[in-house]
Amino acid sequence: MKNLYIPLDDKIVVITGSSNVLMTSTITNLAKFGAKIALVDNKIEETKRLEQDLIAQGFIVKSYKTNLLIKKEILKTKEKIIKDFGSCDILINASGGNNKETTTTFEYYLKGDIDNKEVNSFFDIDGGIASNVIAANFISMLNPIQVFAEDMIKSENPSSIINLSSINAICPLTKIPAYSASKSAIENFTKWLSVHFGKTNIRVNSIAPGFFITSANESSLLEEDGELTSKGTKIIMNTPMERFGVEEEIYGAIAFLSSSELSSFINGITIPIDGGFSSYSGV
Repeated sequence: MKNLYIPLDDKIVVITGSSNVLMTSTITNLAKFGAKIALVDNKIEETKRLEQDLIAQGFIVKSYKTNLLIKKEILKTKEKIIKDFGSCDILINASGGNNKETTTTFEYYLKGDIDNKEVNSFFDIDGGIASNVIAANFISMLNPIQVFAEDMIKSENPSSIINLSSINAICPLTKIPAYSASKSAIENFTKWLSVHFGKTNIRVNSIAPGFFITSANESSLLEEDGELTSKGTKIIMNTPMERFGVEEEIYGAIAFLSSSELSSFINGITIPIDGGFSSYSGV
């Protein structure tokens, strides 16, 4: 990946959900290759740290505190970005999340789970909380696309929208039904948008990361001594490449989809970045 160079001089890249732990390498590389980066997220403290680090290296990056579920806030942020940098050329939507209350205790329903107060079964999932998960993953992408795509169309410059989906959209993982459903919605929405904007200057695609070790999931995948947990072992056994992903490998796909030269006829696809996990049936 060290020799991968995609010229992005003076491109305005807006990244929503930029505090996502998988995005640090992507943000850094986009800045290195000449893009002006707008980090849009409600968790401003986290994006500010990355912003300051990149500015110290001479790159053009700025954070904007924004609630992606409130369209009026995004509109105000857009005006600030236009004033600071110009109109958006590349929109990367990386927002999302889950809630443990929409997670089932077991992979399978077992007899008596519905009456067991110590078990969170499918029947215990609250629709309101599930709606919040769907909003965090889907509405937080719908809103910024509505806001920034309008200016992309008016500019008539080659533009790209890249949505961060998940391997859950391709093969739903156990225990997390609301999260899986919301990520599946993103993949379908990406295809819908690619058709809807098909006669404009905008291409819309998505990426579906598999399993990457991050600060958020390390304890569930690795023991303190570095050995795999039972969950980690199960994942590796079902990943043909027999390893977890490296964060920089996310950037390769995003760089490709960002480039109007390299991916000019790529539209409406989802690229799995999963080491073959979604292709393996387990037998």
